[in-house]
Amino acid sequence: MSDERHIAVDEHGDMLVHEDDIKSVGLLDVARLQKIESLGYSLDEDGIETYEDMQRASKAFVKIRGEVSPSRVALAGIVFLLLLGVIFSGWYWALPRDAIDVETQYLQRGGHLIMSEIHNVGSRDITDVSVQIEFQSIDGEVLGMMSIEVERIASHSSLAGDDLEMLVIGYTVWDEYFISIDVQYTDYNGKVQSELWSHSVGVWSSEHFNDKAERSTWPIS
Repeated sequence: MSDERHIAVDEHGDMLVHEDDIKSVGLLDVARLQKIESLGYSLDEDGIETYEDMQRASKAFVKIRGEVSPSRVALAGIVFLLLLGVIFSGWYWALPRDAIDVETQYLQRGGHLIMSEIHNVGSRDITDVSVQIEFQSIDGEVLGMMSIEVERIASHSSLAGDDLEMLVIGYTVWDEYFISIDVQYTDYNGKVQSELWSHSVGVWSSEHFNDKAERSTWPIS
């Protein structure tokens, strides 16, 4: 190390700078050592090296902070969201997938009103679709029924209408009943699928059910 690292200090740690020291070390070096000491670093070799390491780290941090601006962070976030959107779109629209939902609404409106809708949220068409919904007493007696049969439901489309709406009158709204939902269809691979759900109603004047058939995704399934 050079002589600037061996400036004499008194018993309190203050530098003892003499005229000869100033001539040999230089005013700028003395000022630098005084700054190092004022920051709490020792004036031995280890202290000065620690100070210089901290200075280099500080300069690197300032440089990085200048390069990573808020606009660049925002742009990176937008690019990431767009990438997620592309991945999700590929899964939702392109990847072969069977996914059938049946949504049913029960209302007490001058009787018992049942409305259903079937959703093909998969990426492949289904064929030979049959939906039968029964309104049953607690003993299993069929009090009302509605059904529909269609040749095909395209991907990402739904089926509803008058055939999937039913009003059952003549029965008290104070008893408990069951709604039975039976769905059959042929999937994209030509396999017949069947689902059966049952829900208890009558406790509340309005209830909503969303039944999901078993999912099938290529090549996982």
